[in-house]
Amino acid sequence: MRVLIVTAGSRGDVAPFTGLGRRLLDAGHQVAVAAHPPFAGLVGGCGLDHRPLPGDPRELIRARAGAASPEEAREVTRAFLERLADGVVAAVERGPDLVLTAFGPAAFSRAAGEAFAVPVVGAYLAPAFPTREFPLPGAPDAGAPGPDGNLAAGRALLAAAGALQEGTVTRLRARLGLPAAPSAAPGGDIRPVFHGFSPLVVPRPADWPDQVEVAGYWWPARPREWRPPAELADFLRAGPPPVFIGFGSMAPGEGERLGELVVAAVARAGVRAVVQAGWAGLSAAGDDVLAIGDVPHDWLFPRTAAVVHHAGAGTTAAGLRAGVPAVPVPVMADQPFWAARLHRLGVAPAPLPFQTLTAGSLAAAIKACLTEPAHRRRAAALARRIAAEDGAAPVLARVGVAPASA
Repeated sequence: MRVLIVTAGSRGDVAPFTGLGRRLLDAGHQVAVAAHPPFAGLVGGCGLDHRPLPGDPRELIRARAGAASPEEAREVTRAFLERLADGVVAAVERGPDLVLTAFGPAAFSRAAGEAFAVPVVGAYLAPAFPTREFPLPGAPDAGAPGPDGNLAAGRALLAAAGALQEGTVTRLRARLGLPAAPSAAPGGDIRPVFHGFSPLVVPRPADWPDQVEVAGYWWPARPREWRPPAELADFLRAGPPPVFIGFGSMAPGEGERLGELVVAAVARAGVRAVVQAGWAGLSAAGDDVLAIGDVPHDWLFPRTAAVVHHAGAGTTAAGLRAGVPAVPVPVMADQPFWAARLHRLGVAPAPLPFQTLTAGSLAAAIKACLTEPAHRRRAAALARRIAAEDGAAPVLARVGVAPASA
């Protein structure tokens, strides 16, 4: 089959689909990933075809941060969504047999699939259906506590997302000759839907609709020609396992400030550190600090003593897979949800909100993470259980093949 995977957002929104795509490729399918141009190298390096989606999420983050008012920020987002929708249609128009869509562009994928008679299956990286069991990631805190409050908060979150996309979806469906959207919630009418995280981390809620499943993690593929930089390999050999510190796609332009904070925290904690630049352009230097660019987390994290990160879904998963404790520093969106999960699972101390992060608080959290043996013990035990799962298998079965070995 010709399978098109549609995703939008940061690297963490793309990397898991390279692993899922490679599994499909190895099973004999033709696989293309529709993603923003900055990720063409990541997709192609994993042996998958790339379909460009308009826009650069880094520019969107900067434009929203520089907006003079909430309405200006919304207009910037709407303009981004208009271009994204057109790009999704162009990718689907090329004639795949099946579309696997991430949650963000799901409403656009659904419309394009309907217009061109292509089945669409949901492949979501975070919980995306309201439940009484917990508030959805990114849901507002206001409202009644407890099961009813959780359900209301989840519905409110999806309603807000639907309202933001409503004009774009209406225009798109009209242009494609389609009736009005059957559901106000983005992607809410797609079936089946597979969620790409472990049920050990977030069990499937009992009140979710039929054909909405928790499949397990889709591990990012490692680029076929990748080799560890000599400088990094030498640094790892030169002393005890370092702490990894990185904030992924968060805080673009704050690299210098964050670099100074990180260097001071590392010195106070008395540890060695590998610092990943990310979109912040985080820079750090010192005898016990090495700054690096993109490195596959599946290779690096098992060689570390702990991982300090923004608690994005992908980085959270990579840390759990490696069996090392974490220091979560959530910034926005779904990150507080994953950070709280890490703490609840006992593999991390209490989350440190990024907005109030200081060198002292980061140093104290690193020390707490490393000196509490239970964090590492629980992380290692959970990693062993996650390793027995095969999150790609249910998707492979839906596409119509016998699951290959992971």
